[in-house]
Amino acid sequence: MGRTYLVLTVGIGLGALNTGNNLLYLVLGLLLSLMVVSGVLSERCLRDLEVRRLGSEAAFAAEPFAFRWALRRKKGHAFALRISEAAVEAMAGSGDVPAAPLAGAGQLPHLRAGAEQVVRADLVAPRRGPLALSGVRVTTTYPLGLFAKTRTFELPGTLLVYPRRGFACAQAPAALQGRVGDVGNPLRTDGTGDVLGLRELGEGEDVRRVHWLKSAAAGRLLAVQREREDLRVFLLELEPGLEGEPLERACEQVAAQAHQLLGEGHEVGLRAGALSLRPAAGPGQERRLLRALAWLGFDAEQAA
Repeated sequence: MGRTYLVLTVGIGLGALNTGNNLLYLVLGLLLSLMVVSGVLSERCLRDLEVRRLGSEAAFAAEPFAFRWALRRKKGHAFALRISEAAVEAMAGSGDVPAAPLAGAGQLPHLRAGAEQVVRADLVAPRRGPLALSGVRVTTTYPLGLFAKTRTFELPGTLLVYPRRGFACAQAPAALQGRVGDVGNPLRTDGTGDVLGLRELGEGEDVRRVHWLKSAAAGRLLAVQREREDLRVFLLELEPGLEGEPLERACEQVAAQAHQLLGEGHEVGLRAGALSLRPAAGPGQERRLLRALAWLGFDAEQAA
């Protein structure tokens, strides 16, 4: 829109100079005046703004993740706002590589006076690790797209980026603890393990356990009885002394193995140099493992 406006203004200016038409001079003056008004309105859109960084629930390297800000204007209306993160710096670490800025920005067409509105954007972090955030940049091109006025709000913070998600190429290490005995405990039944035998289906039981072929031959409903496996315990380890790209690949591999094992219900722990996490199961343990892997190799204190 701004380019079209400028082309139209230049065309009318050339026509006014060549023809000497007073009406064209008046239109040209109006267009030039609107340029000044556009700059003033753009500046007013950025006044009385309040910005809060809501952040992200989980940020993984090299893939889009949801990031949110909350904007509020005390009085007046704001239009055509573009919100992004300002300077982003990587904390010092072994084999540290300068971090590129977070790619992506959020758009807000209209912000009413007195109303707080949440803006969502899909950002992409270039690499794993803690990123120091310095502020939030708000830009507007209202009303004609001629000027882009920007205001930066100082909001220091830290974004922790987890290792890039992928597939576990290497097999998981041997379990520290497996099922009880060599062939499992026969008393632990009604699971998803090996078949132990058939029994008559009880009242209120799940019909998906019925073995229909055997039931038809016996003339009554027979349920498959399977062994319930005990959970296994795994301890994932990283080689000491890794830096740079080898460390990144190792963290991604361990994160993929942990996700697969925890998804199967096993307990998973982590050992990487002085860092040690005791084995546990569940989504909370996966979040602790990802946080530990994200801080690995950096000088800042590791988050528990």
